[in-house]
Amino acid sequence: MDVEATRSIRQAEVGSTKTMLDRVRAKFDLHPERLIADTAYGSGPMLDWLVKRKIAPHIPVIDKAGRTDGTWSRADFEWDAENNQYICPEGEALKQFRRNYSDPNRGPTGKGVAKYQALKHTCLACPSKAKCCPKADARKVTREEHEDARDVARAIRKTRQYKISAKLRKKVEMLFAHLKRILGLGRLRLRGPCGENDEFLLAATAQNLRKLAKIFAAPQQTRKA
Repeated sequence: MDVEATRSIRQAEVGSTKTMLDRVRAKFDLHPERLIADTAYGSGPMLDWLVKRKIAPHIPVIDKAGRTDGTWSRADFEWDAENNQYICPEGEALKQFRRNYSDPNRGPTGKGVAKYQALKHTCLACPSKAKCCPKADARKVTREEHEDARDVARAIRKTRQYKISAKLRKKVEMLFAHLKRILGLGRLRLRGPCGENDEFLLAATAQNLRKLAKIFAAPQQTRKA
């Protein structure tokens, strides 16, 4: 449907995806129900961009909150959106604020990273402290600005449709391999952004023509008696 040449960095590739989605919608009035991509596209801002446009992100989430020391990670805590708090595996609440501020500048801003913390005396008396915060008096959990969109992507990953999307993603990767190995896009011949975009466009056109030739069989000629 569309092609956009970019530099081989993640930010540029993610930006080109947004450009192509907007361009296809403006030109063909097509709006996809879901987007299938690899982990490079699983950042919080990208997932939030998709969710706000009602595009289901079938994308692995970039999550660096996991722990390697065997203690509980953020994924082990349940998010309570109604009360703006986390619930630990022992049932205790981790809150961002435990009082109402008269000054709005000291209250929650809704931007950046929010920190949620349990009460000190609760954690010190908890039987699971060794699994939660062995080196701290109280457990703290952070929540990024786009964590709601991350939760949407995590929930989709547990569905059957996500498994189907993972198989379809492999077929898309085969198309990129075909561009490099068969159509010779392993090395570009034209210089500059305009030349690169023209070469990508020609290669994608050739690939589409190849697919159309498989879909529409050539008419068979009848032999004359």
